[in-house]
Amino acid sequence: MIDEYSGLAQEKEILFTMRTVFRIVEIKQTTKNNCNWEAQLAITDESDPQLTGLTDCIKEEINDEGWYRMGQLIVEVGHFNQAEELYNELLANTSNDSDRTHIYHMLGYLKHDQGEYEETVTFYEKSLETKRKTVPEDDASSASTYGNIGTTYRRMGDYSKALEFYEKI
Repeated sequence: MIDEYSGLAQEKEILFTMRTVFRIVEIKQTTKNNCNWEAQLAITDESDPQLTGLTDCIKEEINDEGWYRMGQLIVEVGHFNQAEELYNELLANTSNDSDRTHIYHMLGYLKHDQGEYEETVTFYEKSLETKRKTVPEDDASSASTYGNIGTTYRRMGDYSKALEFYEKI
């Protein structure tokens, strides 16, 4: 209970951790005010089979770790602006070239999903540029990024540029 620290003494408040998950038991409109709704919640734990199933499915489909997994999940559900904010925050707070390479790649991926192909190419090229600081230009790990750039140029109708990148794979 954190009611003694609350800004509103009449409210009984409880502090939960970030990973607290609730199941909605019931939702009903309050009788006093039609604009307010009351939700009855039940806390779950790690033994909840539906929560465990959802978590396992996310881990199986999204292979990143930590905040990168969160970013990819946000992209997958179509919240591109929030994902971009997260990736830009991660980019601002990393000094690791490997992380920077991955973040630029994911920014390119989300811009591609939005149909913003010029920005897609820019981010994929930044990813390659950063990666070249640690591996040679013809390193096999760059193949997927070359392919993504080629696909982006193909979608833009620039087939000669697409071919140029496909040939680097």
